Amino acid sequence: MRGTDLLADAFGRIRETVHGAVKGLSADELAYRPDDGSNSVAWLVWHLTRVQDDHVADAAGTSQIWSDDGWDRRFGLPFPAEETGYRHDADEVAAVRVSSGDLLTGYHDAVHERTLRYLERLSDDDLDRVVDTRWDPPVTLGVRLVSIVSDDLQHAGQASYVRGLVLRRR
Repeated sequence: MRGTDLLADAFGRIRETVHGAVKGLSADELAYRPDDGSNSVAWLVWHLTRVQDDHVADAAGTSQIWSDDGWDRRFGLPFPAEETGYRHDADEVAAVRVSSGDLLTGYHDAVHERTLRYLERLSDDDLDRVVDTRWDPPVTLGVRLVSIVSDDLQHAGQASYVRGLVLRRR
């Protein structure tokens, strides 16, 4: 098995978890936060997808689906198009409201498909290419992709946890 096959499997697991986290939740349930300092399912899924879109586009040397395919306009969030949610405060988290889970999964699926198409073009040797020299040691493409998987899985798990809290409130 190639390393890129393992990465594709990992990104597929993120997609499954994202779909499970939002399935059947109303707009208000997607926006539910256990307290004012917590993240909602909507924010977590939007953020993890924005990070994947941003980082994979950067690694691939392409633009992002968020603005290219009009997802920024469909979401209608009060942020600049380049915003990914990194270091958002409580008010910014609260501003991420969506009409349905379909909007979140639609954007995530589009990013997921582009990620898989990118991975298909790569060889295992490509994963050794340095993509960021600001770190010691410099970050390779393989390390960057694993970092995206790690971050996304953590946020997808958090979204699933918040979903469980929402369902207990019903």
